[in-house]
Amino acid sequence: MENKVKVGIIGLGFMGTTHFQIHRQLGKSEILAVADVDERKTRGDWSSVVGNIGDMDYSKPVDMSGIKTYRDGFDLIADPDIEMVDICVPTYLHEKYAVAALEAGKHVLCEKPVGRSFDEAKRITEAAEKSGKFFSNGLCVRYWPEYRHAFELYKSGKLGKVVSAAFKRVSPSIHGNAWEDWFMKNKLSGSALLDLHLHDTDLVRYFFGRPRSVTSFGAQGFRSDEGIDHIFTNYNFGDGSLIMAEGGWDPAKATPFEMSFQIVCEKGTIRLSELGYRIIWEDGRVEEPKPAINELPTGWHVEIDYFLSSVQKGEKPEKYLTPGEIKDSMAIIEAEERSVKENRTVEVEYNGIL
Repeated sequence: MENKVKVGIIGLGFMGTTHFQIHRQLGKSEILAVADVDERKTRGDWSSVVGNIGDMDYSKPVDMSGIKTYRDGFDLIADPDIEMVDICVPTYLHEKYAVAALEAGKHVLCEKPVGRSFDEAKRITEAAEKSGKFFSNGLCVRYWPEYRHAFELYKSGKLGKVVSAAFKRVSPSIHGNAWEDWFMKNKLSGSALLDLHLHDTDLVRYFFGRPRSVTSFGAQGFRSDEGIDHIFTNYNFGDGSLIMAEGGWDPAKATPFEMSFQIVCEKGTIRLSELGYRIIWEDGRVEEPKPAINELPTGWHVEIDYFLSSVQKGEKPEKYLTPGEIKDSMAIIEAEERSVKENRTVEVEYNGIL
């Protein structure tokens, strides 16, 4: 394929190596360079990488021939041949690399969460707007086929008004899975609240818009040093609907990963569970669609494919996610954190937190 996007990847942990393999599978990009502080990874030895979802094989060496390697991500950003920087470093480093890449005239796809705080999210999205380059954040569940299908069905109006909705994302413990165990350091990762539960907070925003307030309860400091390791949140939209989400990474390591949801509406219910994806209509009909987006297997594939296509076409990548929505989800998650810590309902201020 002509017009391949010239890509550099910073960070070769679970998400960086996942992105690397997806870029190769899609064929819309050419990986020119990678950067990581671990030289074994840049040489293609990924045996130390551990994830909590997916079926990537890390046991075999990866062919890195023809790919430039850097220890410092800023050196990769300075490479004049790179058009797009794919940032997969720990969360607390996102802002400095994303802003530097945008200011250097690169398009940027940055793993989620966009940053460690709403203020970081604001600075990054402002830098993207100023640069004129494309930016998106790895809120990949928006691109996951079942979630996207449910979103489009709900937005079509065929189901009527929402009555209740519950989203759940629970991971086995990832303690010890990453570089210097950074996920367990709340100041670096934001713990399960920000690194895991954010996906479902963002889905609530995606499906239903901006909640007025949140009431959250959380378990703190069980896996991470001081962060929220499990959370339950009720989102108040002021319309009588019951919208909830649960997320956590406190279960034992042998516990299966779970991502599920149920959306009950006037005319039917949408459910994703261990039994599969189903639409159960009030008249008794049951549908079991097998959704796919461009025949791609995961939301990661769709997300990266869409961003690469946007760069190739010169079209802003805002079909699935906008900069304003990125900031909104960060504002909501910060309200949830405050609700847990202060044991009260917190109104969401979309330019900051009340």
